[in-house]
Amino acid sequence: MTAPIAPATTSASPAPADPPSTPPAPAAARVPRRGSSRAGRTLHAGPLAYGILIVAVLFSAFPFYWTIVAASRSNADLAKVPPTLLPGPNLIRNFEAVLEEADIGKALLNSLIVSGSITLGTVLCCTLAGFAFAKLRFRGRGALLAITIGTMMIPPQLGVIPLFMLIAELGWVNQLQAVILPGLVSAFGVFFMRQYLVQSLPDELIEAARVDGASTARIFWSIVVPIARPGMAVLGLLTFMAAWNDFFWPVVALTSSEPTVQVALRQLGGGYVHDQSVIMAGTLLGTLPVLLVFGLLGRQIVGGIMQGAVKG
Repeated sequence: MTAPIAPATTSASPAPADPPSTPPAPAAARVPRRGSSRAGRTLHAGPLAYGILIVAVLFSAFPFYWTIVAASRSNADLAKVPPTLLPGPNLIRNFEAVLEEADIGKALLNSLIVSGSITLGTVLCCTLAGFAFAKLRFRGRGALLAITIGTMMIPPQLGVIPLFMLIAELGWVNQLQAVILPGLVSAFGVFFMRQYLVQSLPDELIEAARVDGASTARIFWSIVVPIARPGMAVLGLLTFMAAWNDFFWPVVALTSSEPTVQVALRQLGGGYVHDQSVIMAGTLLGTLPVLLVFGLLGRQIVGGIMQGAVKG
């Protein structure tokens, strides 16, 4: 008797598993597209925005353009109604008149010495003071900071007479140090660098440097200065422009034998009828160095500010 054959069981092969899907990137790691808003919409400037920007640029650049036009014309051309708006052929002639009426070369050199010295001193001293007020703990810090900021409310004209008496006692009248030393530190610079270092300098860096045995001077030169470089560049540019354009105190402390640019410009266009074209030519010569400095350092300053903001 033949044994019954058991029916063969068909074993079904297991279905292949789905490939593991890539987990979505966390929200913090997603990089938004450039120009996108929070709602995901791309923002574009419209014609109105571009029109407002163009008008603002024209209004800002027109005074400098008019200086070029006036410096290249004669005094009779400037008196015409309506005035001409195109440059003329007298620019070189007016520059020669400026060199004859005032020692503009010596004035440019003196202004460079004064502005450079004031800029270096202000940046260094204000960065030191800003670091002390921002990160160091000492008795009376709040009161000293309040007094420093309070000096910004006092008009500088009130201190002209005692300051002139002081430099007269020191024998510094008509000498460049009489203009340099009073401007080596500014309350605005101290407050500016203090606010910058409060935001951009972490306390952990200073504590780590203390643990490694670094002194306060080493911390300042190795940690504070590299971090504060963008703020120092901005403060340096603002200080240089203010020192270069200063007229009130240099005209009090200096004479025509040791002039700065602003004091030398006072000697131009003399006579019964002032020659406005010669005055404008001297003004153009005094403005070109500031524009040159801003053209060379402006991009680096803006880039340094953006880089410091991203790192912060």
